[in-house]
Amino acid sequence: MLSSSPSSFSSTFSGVRLLALLMLVMSVFSHPVQAQDSSRADDKQIVDRIVAIVGDEIVLKSDVDQMVAQMLQQQRGAQYSTDLWMQALNRRVDEHVLIEQARRDTNITATDEMVEQQLNSWIEQNGGEQAIEQAFGKDILEVREEMTPDIRDQLLAQQLQQQKLSDVEVTPSEVRQWFQEQPQDSLPRQPESVRLSHIVRYPEISESAKKEARNILKTIRDSIVNKGASFEEMARQFSDDTGSARDGGQIDGLPLDAFVADFAAVAARTPIGEVSRIFYNPQHKGYHIVRVNDRRGDVVDLNHILIRVDQSQAESGSAVEYLEAVRDTLINNPDVPFELMVKRHSQEERSRSNGGRVTDPQTGIRDLALQRLGPSWQRTINSIDVGDISEPSEVNLLSGERAYHIVLLQRRLPPHRINLDQDYELVRQAALRAKRQRVMDDWLSELRNEVFVDIRIDENDLTATR
Repeated sequence: MLSSSPSSFSSTFSGVRLLALLMLVMSVFSHPVQAQDSSRADDKQIVDRIVAIVGDEIVLKSDVDQMVAQMLQQQRGAQYSTDLWMQALNRRVDEHVLIEQARRDTNITATDEMVEQQLNSWIEQNGGEQAIEQAFGKDILEVREEMTPDIRDQLLAQQLQQQKLSDVEVTPSEVRQWFQEQPQDSLPRQPESVRLSHIVRYPEISESAKKEARNILKTIRDSIVNKGASFEEMARQFSDDTGSARDGGQIDGLPLDAFVADFAAVAARTPIGEVSRIFYNPQHKGYHIVRVNDRRGDVVDLNHILIRVDQSQAESGSAVEYLEAVRDTLINNPDVPFELMVKRHSQEERSRSNGGRVTDPQTGIRDLALQRLGPSWQRTINSIDVGDISEPSEVNLLSGERAYHIVLLQRRLPPHRINLDQDYELVRQAALRAKRQRVMDDWLSELRNEVFVDIRIDENDLTATR
Protein backbone atom coordinates (compact mmCIF):
# COMPACT_ATOMS: atom_id res chain seq x y z
CA MET A 1 0.00 0.00 0.00
CA LEU A 2 2.24 2.77 1.25
CA SER A 3 5.29 1.23 -0.31
CA SER A 4 4.14 2.14 -3.78
CA SER A 5 4.25 5.84 -3.03
CA PRO A 6 7.31 8.01 -3.64
CA SER A 7 6.63 9.93 -0.43
CA SER A 8 8.23 9.62 2.98
CA PHE A 9 5.78 6.84 3.78
CA SER A 10 7.49 4.52 1.30
CA SER A 11 11.01 5.57 2.22
CA THR A 12 10.48 4.42 5.78
CA PHE A 13 9.77 0.92 4.50
CA SER A 14 13.28 0.50 3.12
CA GLY A 15 14.88 2.15 6.13
CA VAL A 16 14.76 -0.24 9.05
CA ARG A 17 14.62 -3.20 6.71
CA LEU A 18 18.06 -2.15 5.50
CA LEU A 19 20.22 -4.57 7.41
CA ALA A 20 17.77 -7.46 7.48
CA LEU A 21 17.40 -7.25 3.71
CA LEU A 22 21.07 -6.66 3.05
CA MET A 23 22.20 -9.40 5.36
CA LEU A 24 19.82 -12.18 4.42
CA VAL A 25 19.18 -11.15 0.83
CA MET A 26 21.90 -8.97 -0.67
CA SER A 27 24.85 -10.72 0.91
CA VAL A 28 23.51 -14.20 0.29
CA PHE A 29 22.15 -13.62 -3.19
CA SER A 30 25.35 -11.98 -4.37
CA HIS A 31 27.24 -15.25 -4.06
CA PRO A 32 25.66 -17.12 -6.99
CA VAL A 33 26.27 -14.14 -9.25
CA GLN A 34 29.85 -13.90 -8.11
CA ALA A 35 30.30 -17.61 -8.69
CA GLN A 36 29.08 -17.21 -12.24
CA ASP A 37 30.98 -14.00 -12.94
CA SER A 38 34.28 -15.33 -11.64
CA SER A 39 34.13 -18.26 -14.02
CA ARG A 40 33.70 -15.88 -16.95
CA ALA A 41 35.99 -13.07 -15.83
CA ASP A 42 38.50 -13.65 -18.57
CA ASP A 43 35.80 -13.67 -21.26
CA LYS A 44 34.17 -10.47 -20.03
CA GLN A 45 37.42 -8.77 -18.98
CA ILE A 46 35.77 -7.62 -15.76
CA VAL A 47 37.98 -5.29 -13.73
CA ASP A 48 37.07 -5.25 -10.03
CA ARG A 49 38.49 -3.17 -7.23
CA ILE A 50 38.34 -2.75 -3.48
CA VAL A 51 36.15 0.24 -2.68
CA ALA A 52 36.11 -0.05 1.12
CA ILE A 53 37.69 -1.91 4.03
CA VAL A 54 35.75 -2.53 7.25
CA GLY A 55 37.77 -4.19 9.98
CA ASP A 56 39.29 -7.24 8.30
CA GLU A 57 36.63 -7.35 5.56
CA ILE A 58 36.80 -5.86 2.08
CA VAL A 59 33.96 -4.46 -0.05
CA LEU A 60 34.32 -4.94 -3.80
CA LYS A 61 32.89 -2.63 -6.43
CA SER A 62 31.07 -5.61 -7.96
CA ASP A 63 29.30 -6.20 -4.61
CA VAL A 64 27.99 -2.64 -4.59
CA ASP A 65 27.04 -2.80 -8.29
CA GLN A 66 24.88 -5.83 -7.55
CA MET A 67 23.24 -4.02 -4.64
CA VAL A 68 22.46 -1.02 -6.84
CA ALA A 69 20.88 -3.32 -9.42
CA GLN A 70 18.68 -4.80 -6.68
CA MET A 71 17.69 -1.35 -5.46
CA LEU A 72 16.74 -0.20 -8.96
CA GLN A 73 14.67 -3.34 -9.42
CA GLN A 74 12.83 -2.80 -6.12
CA GLN A 75 12.26 0.95 -6.56
CA ARG A 76 10.18 1.24 -9.67
CA GLY A 77 10.94 4.32 -11.71
CA ALA A 78 14.25 4.98 -9.95
CA GLN A 79 17.25 5.79 -12.13
CA TYR A 80 20.94 5.18 -11.63
CA SER A 81 22.99 8.01 -10.14
CA THR A 82 26.34 8.31 -8.43
CA ASP A 83 24.46 9.38 -5.29
CA LEU A 84 22.48 6.11 -5.37
CA TRP A 85 25.70 4.14 -5.81
CA MET A 86 27.30 5.86 -2.82
CA GLN A 87 24.18 5.16 -0.75
CA ALA A 88 24.55 1.49 -1.61
CA LEU A 89 28.23 1.55 -0.68
CA ASN A 90 27.47 3.08 2.70
CA ARG A 91 24.76 0.51 3.31
CA ARG A 92 27.26 -2.24 2.54
CA VAL A 93 29.75 -0.67 4.92
CA ASP A 94 27.07 -0.39 7.62
CA GLU A 95 26.31 -4.08 7.16
CA HIS A 96 29.95 -5.00 7.83
CA VAL A 97 30.15 -2.59 10.76
CA LEU A 98 27.13 -4.23 12.36
CA ILE A 99 28.53 -7.72 11.75
CA GLU A 100 31.82 -6.70 13.35
CA GLN A 101 30.00 -5.38 16.41
CA ALA A 102 27.84 -8.53 16.58
CA ARG A 103 30.94 -10.74 16.61
CA ARG A 104 32.20 -8.85 19.65
CA ASP A 105 28.93 -9.14 21.60
CA THR A 106 29.08 -12.17 23.89
CA ASN A 107 25.39 -11.92 24.81
CA ILE A 108 24.12 -13.12 21.43
CA THR A 109 24.70 -16.45 19.70
CA ALA A 110 23.85 -18.17 16.44
CA THR A 111 23.64 -21.90 17.10
CA ASP A 112 24.35 -24.56 14.50
CA GLU A 113 20.63 -25.36 14.48
CA MET A 114 19.73 -21.74 13.71
CA VAL A 115 22.26 -21.61 10.88
CA GLU A 116 21.05 -24.92 9.44
CA GLN A 117 17.44 -23.78 9.53
CA GLN A 118 18.30 -20.51 7.77
CA LEU A 119 20.31 -22.37 5.13
CA ASN A 120 17.43 -24.77 4.48
CA SER A 121 15.03 -21.86 4.16
CA TRP A 122 17.34 -20.03 1.76
CA ILE A 123 17.78 -23.14 -0.41
CA GLU A 124 14.03 -23.67 -0.56
CA GLN A 125 13.32 -20.04 -1.47
CA ASN A 126 15.80 -20.23 -4.33
CA GLY A 127 14.40 -23.28 -6.09
CA GLY A 128 15.93 -26.14 -4.15
CA GLU A 129 19.27 -27.90 -4.11
CA GLN A 130 19.54 -28.46 -7.87
CA ALA A 131 18.96 -24.77 -8.64
CA ILE A 132 21.58 -23.76 -6.08
CA GLU A 133 24.09 -26.26 -7.48
CA GLN A 134 23.55 -24.89 -10.99
CA ALA A 135 23.95 -21.28 -9.81
CA PHE A 136 27.18 -22.00 -7.94
CA GLY A 137 28.52 -24.73 -10.16
CA LYS A 138 29.26 -26.74 -7.02
CA ASP A 139 27.91 -29.62 -4.98
CA ILE A 140 25.29 -28.55 -2.41
CA LEU A 141 27.52 -29.69 0.46
CA GLU A 142 30.28 -27.36 -0.74
CA VAL A 143 27.80 -24.49 -1.03
CA ARG A 144 26.51 -25.13 2.49
CA GLU A 145 30.05 -25.15 3.85
CA GLU A 146 30.91 -21.87 2.10
CA MET A 147 27.67 -20.16 3.13
CA THR A 148 27.72 -21.18 6.80
CA PRO A 149 30.09 -18.43 8.09
CA ASP A 150 28.14 -15.72 6.24
CA ILE A 151 24.80 -16.98 7.50
CA ARG A 152 26.11 -17.15 11.06
CA ASP A 153 27.36 -13.55 10.83
CA GLN A 154 24.05 -12.37 9.43
CA LEU A 155 22.06 -14.07 12.18
CA LEU A 156 24.27 -12.49 14.85
CA ALA A 157 23.90 -9.05 13.29
CA GLN A 158 20.16 -9.48 12.91
CA GLN A 159 19.84 -10.32 16.62
CA LEU A 160 21.94 -7.29 17.52
CA GLN A 161 19.72 -5.04 15.43
CA GLN A 162 16.56 -6.47 16.97
CA GLN A 163 18.05 -6.02 20.43
CA LYS A 164 18.78 -2.36 19.70
CA LEU A 165 15.33 -1.60 18.27
CA SER A 166 13.09 -3.75 20.48
CA ASP A 167 12.33 -0.94 22.94
CA VAL A 168 11.87 1.80 20.35
CA GLU A 169 8.23 2.90 20.20
CA VAL A 170 6.28 6.01 19.21
CA THR A 171 3.79 8.00 21.26
CA PRO A 172 0.54 9.36 19.76
CA SER A 173 2.04 12.86 19.77
CA GLU A 174 5.08 11.61 17.86
CA VAL A 175 2.79 9.98 15.31
CA ARG A 176 0.87 13.24 14.80
CA GLN A 177 4.06 15.27 14.55
CA TRP A 178 5.60 12.89 12.04
CA PHE A 179 2.45 12.93 9.92
CA GLN A 180 2.28 16.73 9.95
CA GLU A 181 5.86 16.91 8.71
CA GLN A 182 5.02 14.95 5.55
CA PRO A 183 4.21 16.96 2.39
CA GLN A 184 0.43 16.71 2.30
CA ASP A 185 0.20 16.78 -1.49
CA SER A 186 2.44 13.72 -1.75
CA LEU A 187 0.54 11.52 0.71
CA PRO A 188 -0.45 8.30 -1.04
CA ARG A 189 -4.06 7.39 -1.75
CA GLN A 190 -5.61 4.35 -0.17
CA PRO A 191 -7.88 2.07 -2.22
CA GLU A 192 -11.28 0.99 -0.92
CA SER A 193 -10.68 -0.99 2.24
CA VAL A 194 -12.68 -3.12 4.67
CA ARG A 195 -12.36 -4.22 8.27
CA LEU A 196 -13.97 -7.53 9.15
CA SER A 197 -14.10 -10.56 11.43
CA HIS A 198 -15.27 -14.05 10.60
CA ILE A 199 -16.15 -17.47 11.96
CA VAL A 200 -14.67 -20.36 9.99
CA ARG A 201 -15.68 -23.99 9.64
CA TYR A 202 -13.88 -26.54 7.51
CA PRO A 203 -15.82 -28.96 5.33
CA GLU A 204 -16.10 -32.42 6.83
CA ILE A 205 -13.70 -34.84 5.21
CA SER A 206 -15.27 -38.11 4.15
CA GLU A 207 -14.10 -41.35 5.74
CA SER A 208 -13.33 -42.78 2.32
CA ALA A 209 -10.96 -39.88 1.56
CA LYS A 210 -9.23 -40.32 4.93
CA LYS A 211 -8.87 -44.05 4.33
CA GLU A 212 -7.38 -43.46 0.89
CA ALA A 213 -4.73 -41.04 2.22
CA ARG A 214 -3.88 -43.35 5.13
CA ASN A 215 -3.46 -46.33 2.82
CA ILE A 216 -1.06 -44.37 0.61
CA LEU A 217 1.08 -43.50 3.61
CA LYS A 218 0.86 -47.08 4.91
CA THR A 219 2.36 -48.30 1.64
CA ILE A 220 5.12 -45.69 1.85
CA ARG A 221 5.91 -46.59 5.45
CA ASP A 222 6.01 -50.30 4.62
CA SER A 223 8.46 -49.60 1.78
CA ILE A 224 10.76 -47.77 4.23
CA VAL A 225 10.51 -50.09 7.22
CA ASN A 226 10.26 -53.50 5.54
CA LYS A 227 11.77 -53.04 2.09
CA GLY A 228 14.68 -50.72 2.76
CA ALA A 229 13.46 -47.71 0.77
CA SER A 230 15.09 -44.37 1.60
CA PHE A 231 12.93 -42.17 3.83
CA GLU A 232 14.38 -39.09 2.15
CA GLU A 233 13.62 -40.34 -1.36
CA MET A 234 10.05 -41.29 -0.41
CA ALA A 235 9.58 -37.79 1.04
CA ARG A 236 10.90 -36.13 -2.12
CA GLN A 237 8.57 -38.20 -4.32
CA PHE A 238 5.38 -38.31 -2.28
CA SER A 239 5.24 -35.82 0.61
CA ASP A 240 2.62 -33.08 0.32
CA ASP A 241 4.64 -30.76 2.57
CA THR A 242 6.33 -28.87 -0.26
CA GLY A 243 8.40 -26.85 2.20
CA SER A 244 10.39 -29.87 3.39
CA ALA A 245 9.87 -32.42 0.60
CA ARG A 246 12.76 -31.03 -1.44
CA ASP A 247 15.06 -31.72 1.51
CA GLY A 248 13.80 -35.25 1.97
CA GLY A 249 11.32 -34.16 4.64
CA GLN A 250 14.12 -32.77 6.82
CA ILE A 251 13.31 -30.36 9.65
CA ASP A 252 16.22 -29.66 12.00
CA GLY A 253 16.77 -27.71 15.18
CA LEU A 254 13.20 -26.80 16.12
CA PRO A 255 11.80 -26.96 19.67
CA LEU A 256 8.88 -29.30 20.21
CA ASP A 257 6.56 -26.40 21.04
CA ALA A 258 7.05 -25.10 17.48
CA PHE A 259 4.95 -28.02 16.23
CA VAL A 260 1.22 -28.62 16.68
CA ALA A 261 0.38 -30.76 19.72
CA ASP A 262 -0.24 -34.08 17.89
CA PHE A 263 2.97 -33.78 15.90
CA ALA A 264 5.03 -32.74 18.94
CA ALA A 265 3.73 -35.68 20.98
CA VAL A 266 4.84 -38.19 18.36
CA ALA A 267 8.21 -36.46 17.85
CA ALA A 268 8.80 -36.57 21.62
CA ARG A 269 8.02 -40.28 21.99
CA THR A 270 9.39 -41.90 18.83
CA PRO A 271 12.75 -43.63 19.47
CA ILE A 272 15.68 -42.06 17.64
CA GLY A 273 16.23 -43.64 14.24
CA GLU A 274 12.84 -45.37 14.10
CA VAL A 275 9.84 -44.52 11.92
CA SER A 276 6.76 -43.49 13.88
CA ARG A 277 3.27 -44.87 13.63
CA ILE A 278 0.92 -43.18 11.18
CA PHE A 279 -0.97 -40.30 12.81
CA TYR A 280 -3.53 -37.72 11.69
CA ASN A 281 -2.82 -33.99 11.91
CA PRO A 282 -6.05 -31.92 11.81
CA GLN A 283 -4.21 -28.66 11.11
CA HIS A 284 -2.51 -30.07 8.01
CA LYS A 285 -5.55 -32.17 7.16
CA GLY A 286 -3.45 -35.21 6.46
CA TYR A 287 -1.48 -38.15 7.80
CA HIS A 288 2.15 -38.07 8.91
CA ILE A 289 5.01 -40.39 9.64
CA VAL A 290 8.13 -39.11 11.41
CA ARG A 291 11.68 -40.33 11.83
CA VAL A 292 13.49 -38.62 14.71
CA ASN A 293 17.23 -38.31 13.95
CA ASP A 294 18.36 -36.53 17.11
CA ARG A 295 16.84 -35.08 20.26
CA ARG A 296 18.56 -32.51 22.48
CA GLY A 297 16.25 -31.69 25.34
CA ASP A 298 13.18 -30.20 23.67
CA VAL A 299 14.97 -29.60 20.36
CA VAL A 300 14.59 -32.23 17.63
CA ASP A 301 16.04 -33.06 14.22
CA LEU A 302 13.65 -35.15 12.13
CA ASN A 303 12.33 -36.12 8.72
CA HIS A 304 8.64 -36.45 8.01
CA ILE A 305 6.23 -37.33 5.23
CA LEU A 306 2.76 -35.81 4.91
CA ILE A 307 -0.04 -37.20 2.76
CA ARG A 308 -2.96 -34.80 2.69
CA VAL A 309 -6.55 -35.96 2.47
CA ASP A 310 -8.19 -35.12 -0.85
CA GLN A 311 -10.12 -31.94 -0.04
CA SER A 312 -12.24 -32.22 -3.18
CA GLN A 313 -14.08 -35.07 -1.47
CA ALA A 314 -14.89 -32.95 1.57
CA GLU A 315 -18.59 -32.55 2.32
CA SER A 316 -19.75 -28.96 2.74
CA GLY A 317 -23.24 -29.60 4.09
CA SER A 318 -22.41 -29.92 7.77
CA ALA A 319 -20.16 -26.83 7.77
CA VAL A 320 -22.82 -24.69 6.11
CA GLU A 321 -25.57 -25.92 8.46
CA TYR A 322 -23.33 -25.29 11.46
CA LEU A 323 -22.60 -21.71 10.37
CA GLU A 324 -26.27 -21.04 9.64
CA ALA A 325 -27.10 -22.00 13.22
CA VAL A 326 -24.32 -19.76 14.59
CA ARG A 327 -25.52 -16.86 12.42
CA ASP A 328 -29.12 -17.32 13.60
CA THR A 329 -27.95 -17.21 17.21
CA LEU A 330 -26.06 -13.96 16.63
CA ILE A 331 -28.93 -12.28 14.78
CA ASN A 332 -31.57 -13.36 17.31
CA ASN A 333 -29.37 -12.45 20.28
CA PRO A 334 -27.70 -9.12 19.42
CA ASP A 335 -26.18 -8.86 22.91
CA VAL A 336 -24.04 -11.96 22.33
CA PRO A 337 -20.53 -10.76 21.38
CA PHE A 338 -19.29 -11.95 17.99
CA GLU A 339 -15.87 -12.59 19.62
CA LEU A 340 -17.44 -15.06 22.05
CA MET A 341 -18.99 -17.05 19.22
CA VAL A 342 -15.65 -17.02 17.42
CA LYS A 343 -13.95 -18.55 20.45
CA ARG A 344 -16.62 -21.23 20.75
CA HIS A 345 -17.16 -22.16 17.13
CA SER A 346 -14.42 -21.02 14.71
CA GLN A 347 -11.93 -23.65 13.51
CA GLU A 348 -9.32 -21.31 12.03
CA GLU A 349 -6.55 -21.06 14.61
CA ARG A 350 -5.04 -17.83 13.26
CA SER A 351 -8.15 -15.66 13.58
CA ARG A 352 -9.79 -17.48 16.49
CA SER A 353 -7.02 -16.33 18.82
CA ASN A 354 -7.85 -12.65 18.17
CA GLY A 355 -11.64 -12.64 18.14
CA GLY A 356 -12.01 -13.57 14.49
CA ARG A 357 -10.32 -10.41 13.22
CA VAL A 358 -8.87 -10.76 9.73
CA THR A 359 -5.53 -8.97 9.43
CA ASP A 360 -2.80 -8.49 6.86
CA PRO A 361 -0.41 -11.43 7.44
CA GLN A 362 2.65 -9.21 6.97
CA THR A 363 1.75 -5.98 8.75
CA GLY A 364 -1.04 -7.00 11.13
CA ILE A 365 -3.13 -4.06 9.90
CA ARG A 366 -6.89 -4.65 9.99
CA ASP A 367 -7.99 -2.45 7.08
CA LEU A 368 -7.62 -4.66 4.01
CA ALA A 369 -7.66 -3.41 0.42
CA LEU A 370 -10.80 -4.91 -1.08
CA GLN A 371 -9.23 -5.26 -4.53
CA ARG A 372 -6.46 -7.45 -3.09
CA LEU A 373 -8.86 -9.95 -1.57
CA GLY A 374 -9.92 -12.92 -3.67
CA PRO A 375 -13.20 -13.10 -5.61
CA SER A 376 -14.91 -15.23 -2.96
CA TRP A 377 -14.11 -12.63 -0.28
CA GLN A 378 -15.28 -9.77 -2.50
CA ARG A 379 -18.61 -11.45 -3.33
CA THR A 380 -19.38 -12.00 0.35
CA ILE A 381 -18.32 -8.51 1.45
CA ASN A 382 -20.22 -6.79 -1.34
CA SER A 383 -23.40 -8.64 -0.37
CA ILE A 384 -23.68 -7.01 3.09
CA ASP A 385 -23.68 -3.60 4.74
CA VAL A 386 -21.52 -2.46 7.64
CA GLY A 387 -22.73 -4.17 10.83
CA ASP A 388 -24.32 -7.09 8.98
CA ILE A 389 -23.34 -10.75 9.18
CA SER A 390 -23.17 -12.60 5.87
CA GLU A 391 -24.75 -15.87 4.91
CA PRO A 392 -22.36 -18.86 5.01
CA SER A 393 -20.15 -18.92 1.92
CA GLU A 394 -17.20 -20.87 0.57
CA VAL A 395 -13.84 -19.12 0.82
CA ASN A 396 -10.17 -19.60 0.07
CA LEU A 397 -8.56 -18.43 3.30
CA LEU A 398 -5.47 -16.23 3.28
CA SER A 399 -3.54 -19.41 4.12
CA GLY A 400 -4.84 -20.97 0.89
CA GLU A 401 -7.13 -23.45 2.65
CA ARG A 402 -10.68 -24.09 1.44
CA ALA A 403 -13.33 -23.44 4.08
CA TYR A 404 -16.71 -21.87 4.81
CA HIS A 405 -17.30 -18.76 6.87
CA ILE A 406 -19.71 -16.08 8.00
CA VAL A 407 -18.41 -12.51 7.93
CA LEU A 408 -19.12 -9.53 10.16
CA LEU A 409 -18.37 -6.34 8.19
CA GLN A 410 -17.21 -3.77 10.73
CA ARG A 411 -15.95 -0.91 8.56
CA ARG A 412 -15.80 0.07 4.92
CA LEU A 413 -13.75 3.01 3.67
CA PRO A 414 -13.98 4.48 0.16
CA PRO A 415 -10.77 5.40 -1.71
CA HIS A 416 -9.13 8.33 0.06
CA ARG A 417 -5.88 10.11 0.73
CA ILE A 418 -4.18 8.80 3.87
CA ASN A 419 -5.17 10.69 7.02
CA LEU A 420 -4.81 10.29 10.76
CA ASP A 421 -8.49 9.74 11.52
CA GLN A 422 -9.05 6.81 9.18
CA ASP A 423 -5.55 5.35 8.87
CA TYR A 424 -3.98 5.87 12.28
CA GLU A 425 -2.43 2.39 12.54
CA LEU A 426 -0.90 2.67 9.08
CA VAL A 427 0.55 6.08 9.92
CA ARG A 428 1.76 4.83 13.31
CA GLN A 429 3.69 1.98 11.68
CA ALA A 430 5.28 4.34 9.16
CA ALA A 431 6.27 6.77 11.95
CA LEU A 432 7.71 3.90 13.98
CA ARG A 433 9.80 2.73 11.04
CA ALA A 434 11.11 6.25 10.57
CA LYS A 435 12.04 6.55 14.25
CA ARG A 436 13.76 3.17 14.27
CA GLN A 437 15.70 4.16 11.19
CA ARG A 438 16.92 7.32 12.92
CA VAL A 439 18.01 5.26 15.90
CA MET A 440 19.87 2.84 13.62
CA ASP A 441 21.53 5.64 11.67
CA ASP A 442 22.76 7.36 14.84
CA TRP A 443 23.98 4.09 16.32
CA LEU A 444 25.79 3.04 13.15
CA SER A 445 27.53 6.41 13.05
CA GLU A 446 28.79 5.76 16.59
CA LEU A 447 29.88 2.22 15.69
CA ARG A 448 31.89 3.51 12.73
CA ASN A 449 34.13 5.27 15.26
CA GLU A 450 34.82 1.93 16.97
CA VAL A 451 35.56 -0.10 13.83
CA PHE A 452 38.25 0.57 11.24
CA VAL A 453 36.52 1.93 8.10
CA ASP A 454 38.42 3.03 4.99
CA ILE A 455 36.30 4.11 2.01
CA ARG A 456 38.51 4.15 -1.08
CA ILE A 457 36.24 5.72 -3.67
CA ASP A 458 34.30 8.95 -4.03
CA GLU A 459 31.76 10.28 -6.52
CA ASN A 460 34.47 11.73 -8.78
CA ASP A 461 36.23 8.37 -9.01
CA LEU A 462 32.90 6.71 -9.68
CA THR A 463 32.03 9.07 -12.54
CA ALA A 464 35.42 8.44 -14.11
CA THR A 465 35.06 4.66 -13.95
CA ARG A 466 31.60 4.41 -15.53
